[in-house]
Amino acid sequence: MRAYCDSSEAIVNLPPLQKKIGRILDGIASLCLASAGVLLVFLIAIFGWLVFGRYALNNTPTWVEQASLLIVVYITCLGAAAGVRGNTHLSIDFVREGMPNPFKTIFRYIADIFVVAFGGFMTYQGWGLVTTNLERAIPMIGLSESWRAAPLVICGGLIVVFAVANIVARILGANRQEDV
Repeated sequence: MRAYCDSSEAIVNLPPLQKKIGRILDGIASLCLASAGVLLVFLIAIFGWLVFGRYALNNTPTWVEQASLLIVVYITCLGAAAGVRGNTHLSIDFVREGMPNPFKTIFRYIADIFVVAFGGFMTYQGWGLVTTNLERAIPMIGLSESWRAAPLVICGGLIVVFAVANIVARILGANRQEDV
């Protein structure tokens, strides 16, 4: 497990509650990555079935295309949320890290605020898509179109939580380290 923030120095004198919250958030991020990994394996398996059905059985399973589009959205959104927790996504840091120290800190907070705003916008707009597409069915698989928008809500909410946690950790002086 990792306690996420900016540098590779050890975490010093963090309150037990923050350590516990950090571990919970790390667990959620790990669960996101594990879920995305399982979905990726499933995606590969259904494409194998598509190829087998098309060329061996001469009967193409038409549901695979729509199912794969749905799965890719979940994989992408879960990976993006976990990337925000690890500070490996939604950040362009080569410009920021080339600046003098006071500017680095200011731009880190600005970047985090933009990530929080983006996650909030994603959640809000995703929820609008979920509620307006309840009655529409995805062709070939029959699920509601809302299932395509649900990952936006989940990912956006996780992005907000993870980015706020990263801001709080930075304010409290927590730095990235490997937990033992």
